[in-house]
This record gives sequence, C-alpha cells and structure tokens, in this order.
Amino acid sequence: MRKKLVVLTGAGVSAESGVSTFRDSNGLWENYKVEDVASIEGWYRDPALVLDFYNQRRAQLATVRPNAAHLAIASLEAGWDVTVITQNVDNLHERAGSTKIIHLHGELTKVRPENCYNDRDNYSEETVFDIGTDAIHLGDLAPNGAQLRPHIVWFGEAVPYINAAIDKVMQADVLLIVGTSLQVYPAAGLYAYAKADTPIYIIDPKDVPVRDGRVTHIKDVATSGMETFKNILKSK
Repeated sequence: MRKKLVVLTGAGVSAESGVSTFRDSNGLWENYKVEDVASIEGWYRDPALVLDFYNQRRAQLATVRPNAAHLAIASLEAGWDVTVITQNVDNLHERAGSTKIIHLHGELTKVRPENCYNDRDNYSEETVFDIGTDAIHLGDLAPNGAQLRPHIVWFGEAVPYINAAIDKVMQADVLLIVGTSLQVYPAAGLYAYAKADTPIYIIDPKDVPVRDGRVTHIKDVATSGMETFKNILKSK
C-alpha cells in the first residue's frame, strides 16, 4: 500500500500563476478591504459589491494556468497516496491533475443559494453548482428562489471540511506545507494533528511561525521549492 502524503497549500502556490494573494501587508485584497468582500457581514451589508468582487476573481481565473508547483504536486501521485488540502479557492490544482482535493475555503467557480449549505442542511452540497468563470449578479436566483452567492467560506462562517482535513493529516506519513503563511485559522493549526513521527516540510521564502522539531523549512518559493522537496522524497 502506498504511503500517504498530505499537502497543505495556500496563496503562495497560485501567486506564481498570477493569482492575487489573499491579502498583502496593508490588509487589502485587490484594493478591497478584506472585511468588505470576505466576511458574512460584508455580504449582508453590500451583496452587490461582493458579487462584483468574485466576478472579477473568476474572470481573472480564466486568464491564468497551473504553474510548475501545481504540476509538481500532481506528479507526486505517481508514487504516493496524495491528498491536497488547500486554502485556495481557485481550481488550479484540479487543472494540474491532482485528483483528491479538499477545498477548506470553498471554490471560486461554484455558487449556491444564500439560504442553503448551513448547519440546518448539514452543509449538503446538493444545491451547489459550477458556473465556471461566468458572472452572477443581484437578482440571479437559485431554483429555490433564493439569491445566488459565491460558494466561498467567509470570515464569520463555519469551515465544514476542517474535520475531514484533520483526519487526513492524522493519517499522513509525510506532511508538506507550501505557500501558506500559517496565519489563517483553523487551517494554520492543522500541522499539529500530524503523528509524532511524521516529518513536516514547509516551503516558504520567509521565516515561518512554527517551532516544531518535526519541521524542515525549505526557504524558497513554491515552484523551485517543490523540486527540492521532490528530491528529498526520493530517499523516503
């Protein structure tokens, strides 16, 4: 049976494809306040603004393609049982060929009725559907008559797949963390669930806020850092 490799990815993986990172040093995302476009309060306050923001993100997604890091992660499936746990809402891992992906924060190409996918329906995805890179606007309604909204996990909302992600990390023989600053919870705490003897590799060009004897820090960007990691894996 193949060993289990779990890969936790963040914005740094997609940045080299030209996808804007979640937020930069001034707290903005594409010149928008994060709380205005990535919180449930922002949605209630100005849904038209939020819809327009994600329409722009989908339009941008149509112009980019997977980079060498996405492709390298997908290639690991040749020798390992790989699960990708991503904080990214783009579909670049899928387009690169990865087959088992947990999207912690939702998926940019999908929408749902604003009154579904909650604790009342046990976060059922029956009402979620893919629109690709099309736009949605105020007045665009789901079959149940409710306004359509992005299938995104915003601040102030539950992270439905966090327990599934924890289970995968607990089973990992190797854990790789790439392209995430480990500052957005609960995803940032996932590494702590790895077994005591599970090696953890972090690819990040900056210092990382982790003090754990299991960690090897590959201080590099995602694309070239993945080549270093693949060479390390050959000895496993």
